[in-house]
Amino acid sequence: MATERGKGPEFLEDRARRAYNRDVMQRYVVMDVPVGAVVLVAGPKGLTNVVVTSRRGREAERMAKARFVGVTSDPSLLPDLQAELEAYFAGQEVSFDTPVDLTGVTVFQRRVLQACRRIAYGRVATYGELARCVGRPKAARAVGQAMAANPVPIVIPCHRVVGASGELTGFSAEQGVGLKRWLLELEFGARSLGCRNVGGPVWRR
Repeated sequence: MATERGKGPEFLEDRARRAYNRDVMQRYVVMDVPVGAVVLVAGPKGLTNVVVTSRRGREAERMAKARFVGVTSDPSLLPDLQAELEAYFAGQEVSFDTPVDLTGVTVFQRRVLQACRRIAYGRVATYGELARCVGRPKAARAVGQAMAANPVPIVIPCHRVVGASGELTGFSAEQGVGLKRWLLELEFGARSLGCRNVGGPVWRR
């Protein structure tokens, strides 16, 4: 049904997103990386979104504008995080400490994501281990749903969460499990992905 001078509901939804993004003063930047591009979006409370895409250059810029309607491009956004990501994709060990705004997730998902953020570089944890870490040992499936809802992959390293026997399960980024494997291989270097790290995960303090 047409509304507002013949405009459809899609128009109103688009306008609402523009108004919201303008009101919260969100900005974004597109970075080229070896796997394509990374889009960073941030507001007054911190980083709100990280999107990893196989697109590059102008194509990645067009995708960012279409996905984050009304958000302003700012190449100088989060310079420390940009430098950390460049180092990370160059194979250097990095601990991302940029403030993150997790307003859009549930209380349980926030607890899981905060625990996930403590998994050290070059280590993995299982969904069950994360569930136990947040005091819900039988909630491995819900932990998986929290990983799928992660708005800031890499910064909150959901790629370091694996199945009970070490298998690589789903990854919410555009490139899926292939990118998850690529990121883990980047961190593990010569170590085999076929084996869990001895002693289990190492949790950052």
